[in-house]
Amino acid sequence: MARGGEWGINKAARGKWVWGCSYKKTTLIVCSINIVVALYVLRSLYASLYIYSDRESHPTVEYTPDQIRKMEESVRIRKSAEPVELIRLVKKLKKELSTEVSVVELSEPLKLKITNEIIDKLKTLPPNANVTEQRDFAERWCNKKLEEAKQLIRERGTSNSTILLEEAVMLVKALESDRTLLLEDIGLWIPSEVVNKEHDDKPEGEVDELADEVLPGRPLPPECHAELHTDYDGAAVRWGLNHHKESAADCCQACLVQAKRAKPNEKKCNVWVYCPAEMGCHSPDIYEHRLGECWLKYAETPKLNFKDKYPESYRNAHPSAPIIVPWASGIVGAA
Repeated sequence: MARGGEWGINKAARGKWVWGCSYKKTTLIVCSINIVVALYVLRSLYASLYIYSDRESHPTVEYTPDQIRKMEESVRIRKSAEPVELIRLVKKLKKELSTEVSVVELSEPLKLKITNEIIDKLKTLPPNANVTEQRDFAERWCNKKLEEAKQLIRERGTSNSTILLEEAVMLVKALESDRTLLLEDIGLWIPSEVVNKEHDDKPEGEVDELADEVLPGRPLPPECHAELHTDYDGAAVRWGLNHHKESAADCCQACLVQAKRAKPNEKKCNVWVYCPAEMGCHSPDIYEHRLGECWLKYAETPKLNFKDKYPESYRNAHPSAPIIVPWASGIVGAA
């Protein structure tokens, strides 16, 4: 009897335990289902809001088959109209230009050194040296400097001056890239022969913008033979960069005085060139030529650099050049 009572108690306890576990499991399952459903509902609401806003910001456009056919035809026509050969040539030209050697910039001390040297060498030229002789002289000087610089580089192991070696390398690069630009950069510009022809092709009634102009300042004496918008060539006996005068008459007077006081072995001024423009005067060198600049020159047979207007070919090569020559010049003692 005692054993039967004990079995009954165990059975009742076991049933209670089984029932208690089933209730907890059921509760957990229901809660989990509720959480899953809530998450699904929230996700659906978020997705619908995103799709709705995206459609409003990026409205879809539906094209008809006929519209699609026309667009494809338009693309085909545009591609067939492309200048394929021109594009190929432009790309080839860009590639060639990108491989060109850029102009070498010289240091200021080196630039000053070679400027002073070539000025001293120019003084050894005969007084009647023409443009061709001056150009040949500049070419010989460039060849000599190039050989000297290369020789210094070859002997760099025995050279004690690092600065001289660096200058030699810069000079070799500059002379081998573009000598004309190098000479213009140091202020030496030897003009080409310029033939100025008179053309009477001005339309009837057109006002000549060069006529009736007067040089500012006091009147010039007749022996100055002043010519407006004129630039004469010649060997400089006095550089105008640091030689300024108040007027063209004063510049001409300075030329007359220099010729009168020149020593027997010195060149006598017979050409004066003056800058009367308030904004300065154009020149292809690196210097800024200001108002009042007065150049004193000598030339056995004075020749024109430019007269009245710069040629179109010159302006194409020098985009900063104005149309009208700003300088005023005169040949002292000319008939």
